[in-house]
Amino acid sequence: MRPLIEPFFDPVTGTVTYVVYDRFAGHAAVIDSVLDYDPKSGRTGTASAGKVIDFVRKQQLTVEWILETHAHADHLSAARYLKRELGGKIAIGEKIRTVQGVFRNIFNLEPEFRLDGSQFDHLFAADETFRIGELQARVLFVPGHTPADMAYLVEDAAFVGDTLFMPDVGSARCDFPGGDTHTLYRSAHKLLSLPAETRLFMCHDYPPAGREPAWETTVAAQRANNIHLHDGVSEAAFVGMRKARDATLDMPTLILPAIQVNIRAGDIPPAENNGVAYLKIPLNLL
Repeated sequence: MRPLIEPFFDPVTGTVTYVVYDRFAGHAAVIDSVLDYDPKSGRTGTASAGKVIDFVRKQQLTVEWILETHAHADHLSAARYLKRELGGKIAIGEKIRTVQGVFRNIFNLEPEFRLDGSQFDHLFAADETFRIGELQARVLFVPGHTPADMAYLVEDAAFVGDTLFMPDVGSARCDFPGGDTHTLYRSAHKLLSLPAETRLFMCHDYPPAGREPAWETTVAAQRANNIHLHDGVSEAAFVGMRKARDATLDMPTLILPAIQVNIRAGDIPPAENNGVAYLKIPLNLL
């Protein structure tokens, strides 16, 4: 069965959220949602998530899953808000526990913060299978960008998170805590070993000048044209390129607020004794 897919592109963060569903009035999953955030004021908003909610309700869908490919560094997740509005189980890969451990120390999080992933409703193991209504899905473990990245293969469509970008953009950076260039190369090739006609859906697009944002390609197109990972690129060549490129990149604008929210399944930190919730900014650390 071929899944129905509705994308929502957020131009502020370059993120694509997907509603994947089996039919009208059927069942759905939401993948990689966006909670709006203004870094100047510290205010959050739900306009982006509201577009997803409107679509789901117009299509009369029952949301079974709210899926995260990883704990994003470039946008805040709206998973908790979507669950309140639409229902469904918030899920991520089980290696999120590793990421939580790393960032608990970086942000010196509250003693009550748990490192067991229990902020999420379900933690996927590698190659675990699940259903979205009539659709069959499988979880692929694709670390490298972070230690916990997952891709979701839903019938003929793979939602690859940040492992791959569009062919003219290439691949994800590997210089975040726990990232690894060798691992990313092997994870990318796990995706590129899928059947050539498999549709690949990106989590982000940062289009070169003159091109409109795009987010859908195929395994065949990536193998032929990906500027970092086309057929014939060796692991050593990729690692050398990726390390050199990563050394030139700034940190994402929203990495500090995003990680603190996203390792909590889209929840904000608990309010302090004045009733206000705070996000921390570690100085001279990253």
